[in-house]
Amino acid sequence: MLRPTVLSLLLACAVSFSSSAVVLENGMPILWAHTAGQLTDLPIQNGILTPEPWHYLHRMSLYRLMIAATDPFMGSMGTNATDSPMWGLPLQLGWTLTSGRLADPTGATTCGLQTGDTMCISPQSWWGCVNYFASVLPFLSAAQQGFMGAGVQVQMQAPAGAEDFCTTYADCAARYPDAMAKWDAFFTGLKTAAESPLPENEKKDSILGLYWEAQMTSTYASAACNAKQSYYSSPEVSFAKSWLNSAEYVSAAHFQSNLEKSVMFILPLPGRVLQEGDIAPNIADMSQDENHTLSVFSWMNSMNNILGGTLVRLWRKSMCSVTTREKGREMLEQLLLNPSFATSTFLSIVTGMSTSC
Repeated sequence: MLRPTVLSLLLACAVSFSSSAVVLENGMPILWAHTAGQLTDLPIQNGILTPEPWHYLHRMSLYRLMIAATDPFMGSMGTNATDSPMWGLPLQLGWTLTSGRLADPTGATTCGLQTGDTMCISPQSWWGCVNYFASVLPFLSAAQQGFMGAGVQVQMQAPAGAEDFCTTYADCAARYPDAMAKWDAFFTGLKTAAESPLPENEKKDSILGLYWEAQMTSTYASAACNAKQSYYSSPEVSFAKSWLNSAEYVSAAHFQSNLEKSVMFILPLPGRVLQEGDIAPNIADMSQDENHTLSVFSWMNSMNNILGGTLVRLWRKSMCSVTTREKGREMLEQLLLNPSFATSTFLSIVTGMSTSC
């Protein structure tokens, strides 16, 4: 782990030449090279692993260790070292760091600010809180299932302001049983799939299904963070809700959130926290891609609300087979990455697909 002043300079260099989202540094998630490559790089007290999940490098290290531990079971994902669906998580964490979303939104501290500790993740940050459920919970489950080695015990540190978060497997399992059960199912399912005689494409689809079930259950559990939305502007809160809503689509399609594909979806995300008066697609200091993504996210969320949740239900219903999920992934890429792909086209195709299942 590098000294705070050096990390601040590295982070400043990463974001200084771009107003849009910054998610890669030398082809890897932000500051990946400075994270823990092995368990012993993290704090250990009395034989118990004690990461500090409110420090960016420690939380990013949880992802690096999980990816390394699960890679031997990810052969059905492809031949590249970055084909695991878990790569989407560290990329999202890097984006929230460089876009300022991990900083203290209340202004009461300098946690996460360029003028303070740039590696600090504020317990008051809604984004940092939601990510806790997608980083700490899966890591504790992975350790419980033996992916970090036999008998490894983990106790997350809880600095001032973070006392309300679960810190051990038993604690999290008691408070969020559904989420922990789904992560347990994912990690045990990896081992089962490795020994399965099923064709590789079916193994892949099965693993992705288990992964996204765990992801979405963690997302639902993160409703515990909702009160923290009051610290943000109405445009940022609307975007946050749209961002959560978008997960319903990628999860149902069993999106393979490897590094290459995740970068395509994360790069167009807004490179700063939205303020009052920001209205896409006419936010002057944001790129055309950022404005387009914000508009699409808003449209998808608004349509689903107007239809009383019907759009998400239609989408889930249409993702009924390996073939339709493949088509669904292609449609999402068109909708989010191709400005000429009309939202009305998306709606009509989804309606048609749902009736064929």
